[in-house]
Amino acid sequence: MTATSEELIVLVDEDGTAIGTMPKPLVHHGETPLHRAFSAYLFDDAGRLLVTRRAAGKQTFPGMWTNTVCGHPGPGEDDAAAIARRAAFELGLQVRDLRPALPGYRYRAQFRGVVENEVCPVYLGRFTGTPAPEPSEVGEWELLDWASFRRRQEAEGDDAWSPWCREQARLIESAGLAPAA
Repeated sequence: MTATSEELIVLVDEDGTAIGTMPKPLVHHGETPLHRAFSAYLFDDAGRLLVTRRAAGKQTFPGMWTNTVCGHPGPGEDDAAAIARRAAFELGLQVRDLRPALPGYRYRAQFRGVVENEVCPVYLGRFTGTPAPEPSEVGEWELLDWASFRRRQEAEGDDAWSPWCREQARLIESAGLAPAA
């Protein structure tokens, strides 16, 4: 994507079928239309999860801790390509060994009047490189083993972690997909 191109979000119907697009700045508000997204949980070679804190200037859920990377595939873009694109842009990382964890995940959440309303498949994978955050996207990052990640989520208040990350982590564990300690 060039600096002059506009990011388009893929709008979907209740079955997850694409029904159109909308410029990203117009999507997230109090009546956010259902749209495509993804969430990725990426681990280093030691098995530690890279968690990120959303930049304070983000329109949706600013300043909250969340999974490694989340975003929106563009029109005609598959999730793996979108995850690689966003990981490179947001964190300067490469992605490998990507696999679906929660392919049918969908959620709706609200914070400060802005709604997320997404069909959002969840993926697990690995990253290579050293995180170099894009400040407009990522405020901080940490590497945590899965147990420490979950303890932090449970100990910190609801406004500390994105609601999708909290729910996805529980579902990943319920599906038996959480990394062993």
